[in-house]
Amino acid sequence: MVLLEKYSGQYRTPCGAVRTNETVRFCVDAPDRRFLTLNVRSDDGTVRFEKRMEKDGDLHRCEISFDCKGLYFYSISDSDSRFLNYTEEGGAFFSAAQSWAQMLVTDDSYVPAEDYSGGIAYQIFPDRFAIKGDVIKLPGRIYHSDLSDIPQWRPDSQGKIRNNDFYGGNLRGITGKLDYLADLGVTLIYLNPIFVSNSNHRYDTGDYHMIDPQLGTEDDFRYLCAAAKEKGIRIILDGVFSHTGDDSIYFNRYGNYDSLGAYQSKESPYFSWYNFKKWPDKFDSWWGIITLPEVNEMDPSYTEFITGPSGVIDHWMSAGASGFRLDVADELPDEFIVKIRQAVRRNDPNGLLIGEVWEDASNKISYGKRRKYFQGDELDGCMNYPFKNAVLDFIRSRNAEAFRDSVEEICLHYPADMLSTCLNMLSSHDTERAINALAAPQHAHKSRDEQAAIILSKDEYLRGVEMLKLAYALMFFLPGIPMIYYGDEIGLQGYGDPFCRGFFCEDRADANLQGSIKDICKKRKANSDVLGRGNTEFFLSENGIIGFYRTSESGRLAFVINLSDETVTVLGEDIDPWRYEVIRIS
Repeated sequence: MVLLEKYSGQYRTPCGAVRTNETVRFCVDAPDRRFLTLNVRSDDGTVRFEKRMEKDGDLHRCEISFDCKGLYFYSISDSDSRFLNYTEEGGAFFSAAQSWAQMLVTDDSYVPAEDYSGGIAYQIFPDRFAIKGDVIKLPGRIYHSDLSDIPQWRPDSQGKIRNNDFYGGNLRGITGKLDYLADLGVTLIYLNPIFVSNSNHRYDTGDYHMIDPQLGTEDDFRYLCAAAKEKGIRIILDGVFSHTGDDSIYFNRYGNYDSLGAYQSKESPYFSWYNFKKWPDKFDSWWGIITLPEVNEMDPSYTEFITGPSGVIDHWMSAGASGFRLDVADELPDEFIVKIRQAVRRNDPNGLLIGEVWEDASNKISYGKRRKYFQGDELDGCMNYPFKNAVLDFIRSRNAEAFRDSVEEICLHYPADMLSTCLNMLSSHDTERAINALAAPQHAHKSRDEQAAIILSKDEYLRGVEMLKLAYALMFFLPGIPMIYYGDEIGLQGYGDPFCRGFFCEDRADANLQGSIKDICKKRKANSDVLGRGNTEFFLSENGIIGFYRTSESGRLAFVINLSDETVTVLGEDIDPWRYEVIRIS
């Protein structure tokens, strides 16, 4: 038995998430039932309504709509209080087991960020991508003289991992690579944090209004954004708003800033931002990491500082940013995300707001509270980890049915507008690179010392390259914005943090892999009219073979990938083992 939800498209129109005041029609073929009842309950379990379906011959029909956004659940029961369920084969039956399907309702006032769907994104870890001009060396930092070095992972003499080794990447270097990115077809760049801080990852913000001097200046950032827009590329920044660094203008634990920090005085203008258990040394910190003191996002002065007029959002969007990716969105209050979205859209009616959410964002519960990311006044999309996991698992296991189930679940749960602007990645700065995850996943749980010494063998690498090509091809034709993690396209290797954050050494690029990824990008761009907001419908999922249609008003195409050991003929095309095909139908 499977959940009713899996087969909702067979009897419900439209299937998936809907808008407020949108009519939803149900039609169930149950000739042996005297009557059926549609039961709808709110997320808190209270009954929203129970509606008797009208009998029309063998069919039972009804229509409903919702005047209030939210997450709802529904079931269909008969006169004997038995519930409609489906078998794995799709056959319907009634039983005492309750089967509730999800229906997310988004406010009909939501305006999607339309300019981004159909495009291609590229994620850059700023210290590790490109250098132009002299490297600005700052005190307290260790600099690699060889750009092919493995990132430092060992603790120092005090047993602390400082993340203070740098390669020297800068904003001018990124600007110098815009032609390369435009040639790939990139339309959106997501930059990991660029504000001044002590670490190479820069998630310990020191000053939200200052670019890290090693990366350059605000003028360099403004020039990068302007030059990128001339090439049809927009840039979004990493918004790290759940915590600051302890070595910051706001906390100032070490007195390195010419400011009165919260650590120094209760009279500090920033004191109310932090949650002190016993001032000054005991305070809430992000995941217990003492160098990352948590902020109270709903403190009025902090909220105003980030989202108010002339606040942080206004400042960087006026400098050229097109939106933000919210770090650890699960730890930001819904009310705060609403304020951020208002600030983003105040600056740009088409501004983009993406959330870091690792699970299903439509029904996520964090810290005991159901989140409202996709109800219309918060996120435009999220980091699509469910798709990442589904693609990598399929390429490794060839389990077509499991892949289809995973993808269809997200397609049913996410509003179409939000799904089309989710960032679909295979690698990130927080996870092992896809080539490692595909070619030799057995090393992913080893210690850092062990992972540092691992370089894929020739056979592993060659196998990983072929798997990676197929994984990217598949991801590029699913709904959402496919995102390349810098270096994936040239064969950069690495397991978990920090090994997934090596330098982009293009002189060592795998030309074969790079050419294949570029070809995938061209196919994506050639079909962007369909892929931007097209529907997704699977027509094949068995024996290691996946086939699905993407359909929009502009036309229809089919994507087929064959991971079986034999050549198969699908839609008149012969597809060899471990190959894919894009078929434009209309």
